[in-house]
Amino acid sequence: MSLNKVMLIGNVGQDPEIRYLEGNAKVAQFRLATTERYKDRASGENRESTEWHTIVAWRNSADVVERFVKKGTQVFVEGRLRTREWTDQTGGKRRSTEILVDNLQLLGRRSDNPGAQDGGYAAPAPAPTPQYRPQP
Repeated sequence: MSLNKVMLIGNVGQDPEIRYLEGNAKVAQFRLATTERYKDRASGENRESTEWHTIVAWRNSADVVERFVKKGTQVFVEGRLRTREWTDQTGGKRRSTEILVDNLQLLGRRSDNPGAQDGGYAAPAPAPTPQYRPQP
């Protein structure tokens, strides 16, 4: 058995790049920053460490990204890692690790959502808590 699953919450670093491939397949790509905050034990100072992730969304997920995601948008991404390898123009071997989107949710205040002006996109509401009443 194996598992390849990634879950991130972060902020989009630049507006997504949207491309169309053969067969009119849409793909969206953007960079996502995740920041870890911690206290340095030696100095006692608060520190930050930011990681940048390349996020790739296909088809319907790419439609959502194109419509609602922009620089600064906070998102939850659930997906899987994929490493691509290729040879660049100089003949050098290149490698890139990306996260392929399985689930994407917009986070933050509604006013931060660029789709808010036209009805927008709303993340699913949480399921109601079931009420339990014991029978007498």
